[in-house]
Amino acid sequence: MSRRGAWGAKITHSAVGFAIAHWALSRLLILIAIWLVAPVLPIPAGGVVVPRDWQALIRWDSQFYLQIAETGYEYADDGKAYNIAFFPALPLLIRAGMLLGLPPEAAGLLANNLAFLAALILLYHWVNERHGQQAARWAAIALVWCPFSLFGTVLYTEGVFLLVSTAALASFDRKQYGWAAVWGALASATRLPGLMLVPAFLFVSWKEQRGLPAYLCSLAAGTGALFYSLFCWLQFSELLAFLKVQKAWHPHELAYGQAWLKSLVQITLGSATWKSGKILDPLYPIAVLAICAITCLIWRFRQQLGKVRTRWGFCVLALLLWILAGSPLVNVVMVLGSAYLAWHFRRELRPVAAAYGLLSVALILGTGRTISAERYMYAVVPVAIAFGILLSRYPRWGYPICSFFALLLFSLAIRFSQQLWAG
Repeated sequence: MSRRGAWGAKITHSAVGFAIAHWALSRLLILIAIWLVAPVLPIPAGGVVVPRDWQALIRWDSQFYLQIAETGYEYADDGKAYNIAFFPALPLLIRAGMLLGLPPEAAGLLANNLAFLAALILLYHWVNERHGQQAARWAAIALVWCPFSLFGTVLYTEGVFLLVSTAALASFDRKQYGWAAVWGALASATRLPGLMLVPAFLFVSWKEQRGLPAYLCSLAAGTGALFYSLFCWLQFSELLAFLKVQKAWHPHELAYGQAWLKSLVQITLGSATWKSGKILDPLYPIAVLAICAITCLIWRFRQQLGKVRTRWGFCVLALLLWILAGSPLVNVVMVLGSAYLAWHFRRELRPVAAAYGLLSVALILGTGRTISAERYMYAVVPVAIAFGILLSRYPRWGYPICSFFALLLFSLAIRFSQQLWAG
């Protein structure tokens, strides 16, 4: 049994059922963490009381999307951080929900959650079509259980961006250029990285000699950002206001490369060392060295230990290292690991997926900043496809990895609801 999808391809019932099941289970885990566990925990330093309603899902950037939907954009050329930095697709969806009588918070949450579910269904079907069912299942699992899938449930743009970018890539891959142009334009109106679809489409159009319709589609994919630029010019007489204001949103002290140095020091020597400039806890680096040494020994004697003991030994050491290093370790592994996957599987991914993935990775790493880099990397859908291909070949590694993902997802949901930095 199947039905036609948004781009004209058949969507199987197995894709829909599998995506809904994992989406529902993972979202239930998030809600349990936010509405049942977080409210009874002590309030951490810098945190807030967690209410048992949708306000716990509205933190950090969520307020700016609501502000734009309700009162519009603000900008002045004075070096301050204004909401013009946030692209208009999600605020427009919130506004549409408001016109239908929904509260703005409900409209935003509904749009992001339904879009995330639709993205999972489309991803499953596309990967199943090109790489087989096992890769499709693992790609969907990786996307939905990754800890940063939290941002597909709270009031952020991840769900919407994953939907429109996945649809654009799959449509272009199938040479359905009308749909690819529409979805691509929506992607470039959702987030700045959506513009990476334009050079990716152009490169594949040239490499595969697809002809004029493909080139026109490639250029049309950037019209979302183009229209936003025109709006900025008409409203504020500044064509690139959304780019000009970005500098105010990032700490000046985290210059190019320094943010990565900070993460490296936090992981190897401890966060207290970075703050003080000297090693306050000498046991911390000793523990890190011990974990690394045991890891090398397990790898050296992996044949004697056997596959099962080796696998679980690595899992235990990874858990210990996470307990020790915390968020800096997760963020660095997410960013650099994703970059590696995009590069390693570049020849196995579909050409348009490989091109878009590598260009997006280059954009994220090229900024030299680590703030929210892990969240932006999560939304690069070819990374999830590459991870799905990897886990389909080593499924026994997939089970402990995804179980660890669930633990991180639960922890991150609590942090987000407490208004602590979560990515």
